Amino acid sequence: MISFNKFYNKFNILSASLVIISLLLLIFKGLNFGIDFKGGTLIELRSTDSKIKVSSLRDNLSQMNLGDISVKNFGNESDFLIKFENNENKNAIEQIKINLDKSFGNSFNFRRVENVGPKVSDELLKSGVIAISVALALMLIYIWIRFEWQFSLGAIMALFHDVIVTLGLFSLLGLEINLSIIAAVLTIVGYSMNDTVVIFDRVRENLRKYSDIKIFELTNISINETLSRTLITSITTLLALLSIFFFGGEVLKGFSLAMIFGVIFGTYSSIYIANTVLVRLNVSQKTVLKEDKN
Repeated sequence: MISFNKFYNKFNILSASLVIISLLLLIFKGLNFGIDFKGGTLIELRSTDSKIKVSSLRDNLSQMNLGDISVKNFGNESDFLIKFENNENKNAIEQIKINLDKSFGNSFNFRRVENVGPKVSDELLKSGVIAISVALALMLIYIWIRFEWQFSLGAIMALFHDVIVTLGLFSLLGLEINLSIIAAVLTIVGYSMNDTVVIFDRVRENLRKYSDIKIFELTNISINETLSRTLITSITTLLALLSIFFFGGEVLKGFSLAMIFGVIFGTYSSIYIANTVLVRLNVSQKTVLKEDKN
């Protein structure tokens, strides 16, 4: 049996530090919102000339007064992703085509062009925040009905930990936040809750079964009894996500990376956040039996 409970205090300090650092990053550095939330124009180009580099393309476009502009390779050296702020010039795309043809010859194929206005981007951002808030609230209601309030508190703290630390990592690394990342965060919420509920079910069963074992040892027994299920679920999920990350292309990299972070943090928090709350609140057999009577 693995003694997870020996490390409760150390990992609680680590988690508290990660949450504080993540909050500071979110407050002072913020998130790198993509075109979905900032508004602007996105162009995906493919070059037929392998000699064209990101730097020369960026220098050329920066002279066109397009505002804040980002140019980077997208998948391979012949594909480029260009993003720039919303421009009042409605003919900006045509002017870019003319400028690129003049500077580089007929070397580019425009594979994708997306425009998002400021009003739409604001609505998408609000919708994303509302979606995450509603998901967390519904999870709180579900866990409050399903378990005693001590379990509910542990599950919600684990959820907030996973979401905040994942967003903190995105802020630290400067990774782009778009609609697919919101979808990933919502999936993380469900995954983390599922893992926590499995362990909590076993904890509650063992509380009814063993009246002479304290919650400190009992949580450790419950974690070990559900460990094989937790590992099988986490590892198979990670294998699928790693395949998407390495072979799914640039479009899916942000989503898969957020999910990889979420699965790791979700598994970790189910053990070292949710369960340690039960230990701190000294949950006992009386707590469960009292709720059963009610």
